[in-house]
Amino acid sequence: MEQPSTSTPLTDAVRELATHVVSALTRGDHTRVSAGPAVTTGDDDLGLAAVRVVGADVLLPSVLHRTPPAPVDLAVCEKAVLAYPPGPDASATSRWGHWAMTRTLRDLGAPAAVTSTDDAEPPATWLEDLPWQALTHQLALLAALAVPRADSAVARVAARRTVDVARGFVRAVRRRGWPQAAGAGRWLAVLDGVPDTLGLDAGLEFVAHMGGDDPRVALHLHAARHLRAGARP
Repeated sequence: MEQPSTSTPLTDAVRELATHVVSALTRGDHTRVSAGPAVTTGDDDLGLAAVRVVGADVLLPSVLHRTPPAPVDLAVCEKAVLAYPPGPDASATSRWGHWAMTRTLRDLGAPAAVTSTDDAEPPATWLEDLPWQALTHQLALLAALAVPRADSAVARVAARRTVDVARGFVRAVRRRGWPQAAGAGRWLAVLDGVPDTLGLDAGLEFVAHMGGDDPRVALHLHAARHLRAGARP
C-alpha cells in the first residue's frame, strides 16, 4: 500500500476515499463511503480509478461490521470492477486485488454478471519462496485480503509464514515504512502463531502515532484493531 509522495489528482482522490472508509469504520454506521467531490457515484473516470486502487477495502466497513453496504457503494464498486479488469500483462498483485474485489462483491450480494467471470483464484505460488522481506512487501500490497474468515491462497501462504511476516513488520517499523508496517500488522491480526514477544498491539499503536495521518495507513490499522478485538472466529 505504498503511495507516491507526489500529489496527483488520483492520489488525492485515493486519500479522500480512504478517509471516508476510515470514518465509516470508526463510526460503525451505514453511512455511504464513496462520498465527496472526487469519488461520486462512479460516473467519472477519476472516481472509478480511486475505487479501483482502494479495491475491496471500499466495502470493508460492511465486511467488518457485518452490515449491508450502502447501495451506492455496491454500485460504484461494480462499475470499477467492470471498468478496470486486469489486462493480460497485469501484475500478480493487480490480479489478486481484482479477485478480492469481485469476491467481496459476490459475498455482499452483487449481481452474478459482475462476479461470475472472475471467481477463480489467481495463482499464489510466486509468494511461497520469496525472502521474508519481499514477502512482507507483497502481503502489504495485498492487505485487503486480510479480513475475517478469509480463505484464499494468499492467506494460506501467509499462515505458513507468520514468523516471517512478524519479522517484516518489525523491519518496516524500524525503517519507518508506515504503509508496509500497517499492512503487515493487519495480516498479523488474522494469523495464528504470532510471537507474544512481538508486542503487536503496542506496535500497532506506535505505527498509528507515527504514520496514522496517512488515511491508508489508518485504514489498515483500524482493520487490525477490529480483528484483534475479536472479529476472528
